[in-house]
Amino acid sequence: MFKNHKVAGALLLGLMLMPLFAQSAEMPKNLQPLEEIPPPKLSTEADPDEPEITIVKKGNGETVEEYRMNGELYMMKITPSHGVPYYLYKEDQDGGWTNSGPNPPLAIPKWTIFRF
Repeated sequence: MFKNHKVAGALLLGLMLMPLFAQSAEMPKNLQPLEEIPPPKLSTEADPDEPEITIVKKGNGETVEEYRMNGELYMMKITPSHGVPYYLYKEDQDGGWTNSGPNPPLAIPKWTIFRF
């Protein structure tokens, strides 16, 4: 259609910039800058954003790391004395513990499709 690519590029650029020119003509004259927003506060001991981690070393060389959020245990990392570490975690608050180690069990989706 166009034999000269520079003309086609300039035409395309003009079409892309046209909404910007139309918008600048409609801007009100009484605009003011927004107020400065302070940075977020760093967490304190009373309100932590990170989980509490408790490390328990057992006599047989096994190490258990317990992860808690708001005082509730939600995950454990078990590192046996001989073997590969694995995780136990809760899928939901009322559920049992799920293993996500070297051979994790089949996780079945628990989506609510219909509710009566």
